[in-house]
Amino acid sequence: MRVHEGNFGQYRQELADPTGALRDFAPDVLLFAFDAPHLLRGSIVDSSSGETDRFISETLGHLRDCWQRARDSFGCRVIQQSILPVFPALLGNNEHRLPGSRAALVSRLNHGLRAAADDAGVDLISIDDRVAIDGLERWHDPVLWHRAKQEISLSATPVYGDLVARLVAAYQGKSRKCLVLDLDNTLWGGVIGDVGLEGIVLGQGSALGEAFVAVQEYVRDLSRRGVILAVCSKNDHENAVAPFDHHPDMVLKRADIACFVANWHNKADNLRAIAMRLNIGLDSLVFLDDNPFERNLVRTELPMVAVPEVSDDPASYAACIANAGYFEGFGITDEDISRTRQYKANEERELLASESTDLSTYLRQLKMQLLVRRFDRVGLSRIVQLINKTNQFNLTTRRYTEEEIIAVMADDRALGLQLRLVDRFGDNGIIAIVIVRMNEESDALIDTWLMSCRVLGRGVEAATLNVIVNAARRLGARRLLGEFRATPKNGMVRDHYKRLGFNLLGEEADHTQKSWLDLESFSVADTFIETDESENT
Repeated sequence: MRVHEGNFGQYRQELADPTGALRDFAPDVLLFAFDAPHLLRGSIVDSSSGETDRFISETLGHLRDCWQRARDSFGCRVIQQSILPVFPALLGNNEHRLPGSRAALVSRLNHGLRAAADDAGVDLISIDDRVAIDGLERWHDPVLWHRAKQEISLSATPVYGDLVARLVAAYQGKSRKCLVLDLDNTLWGGVIGDVGLEGIVLGQGSALGEAFVAVQEYVRDLSRRGVILAVCSKNDHENAVAPFDHHPDMVLKRADIACFVANWHNKADNLRAIAMRLNIGLDSLVFLDDNPFERNLVRTELPMVAVPEVSDDPASYAACIANAGYFEGFGITDEDISRTRQYKANEERELLASESTDLSTYLRQLKMQLLVRRFDRVGLSRIVQLINKTNQFNLTTRRYTEEEIIAVMADDRALGLQLRLVDRFGDNGIIAIVIVRMNEESDALIDTWLMSCRVLGRGVEAATLNVIVNAARRLGARRLLGEFRATPKNGMVRDHYKRLGFNLLGEEADHTQKSWLDLESFSVADTFIETDESENT
């Protein structure tokens, strides 16, 4: 990551300067870190309610203007720091009854800031929330502020940097996807194989039992916002599943778990198996286990797996996971909410595959339908999410902001397609994103082609190519150009275009491969997928 830091208080000039250093730097992400005294300059403590309302409105309008200038100039993502509550109270517990109080204004501004950021698609660094956890004294030293205009204490800057970095990492698809859970003394107290279903500590009546309930409630809510849940336990399978099915105080149910592994193998091997069954990378896993031996084993054998160092008290587990920022996100889509259901449906598909006599019979029995639609504002957040987090089946790994996707939608020489796969077991959600652009030679260039690894092996690649060819022909193209840009994670698609019948044009110094396909001679590939293209595709 390269960082450009402007001069103190010169942000207006830098945003407006068409030839300045910021313009030369051309940021991908721009962070506004306004200090509280600056934003509240001009406020008057004895202002009326109407005057303070106008002050709040004008301040938020100023922020919106900065965000829009940044986007217009650089087409970048924008992050806004919330306002640090540095002002002491004048009225005490009922400070909100003094409208012009700077402490009260900070509270109101932070509230309005969140709504304004949501409307504008701007992401926040919520340092006011961190202050509520850590205490203002750990974040702000008034002596340092007056001497150096350093609003955030030096001791808090590593935490600040981590808050920023985890959000930037989320833009690049580097957030974790799956929480893998141990069972005994992690989700309940005691070893179920020894004490039985009736002997485990869980539920009301004891502080420890209630703490385990709180752990499960937090984990369940993570699942409902899109985090995949898995179990990795050293246990007999029958003992391990019993609480999920029969214990009255068990919050988590079998349906919440996308992959359940309980055996006597070592946990590193089981984590490898879980990642393979879920078709995600090991670096997508977070492993929660109360046993320090198991934690250290996994750290040694699988350093790419995140392993929080939890204490002996389950009451601290949820905060430990939350504060680490493993699952940092910047929005929730319908596909996030239904993710566990999609993975459970995958298990049913695998069962059908094991019972089928051959691949053709299996694919035919799936009764697949590919729904093809142009990019639209309804699916905008999911489109951007997939583009910025898909790493393995991603031919070019280009990242796009919402503004850039909207620009694709408005470009009559470009086409953005979102593809959804439905089968007899349910809706897989949006599983592919394609962006095609026309060049000056009337060739259609596949700028972006990414797919979910969950649907590989079903002929979706060939069906998607059929869709792309039809779209390219409608754009008036003579040839279809494909590009592969190598990254550390997308080696699985190095020969993607070759397998689909493209001819290699050449390989550049940076190992970028370019291939072409003659649209006149192309014949539609046979698949077991029915394609439904909307009229506006």
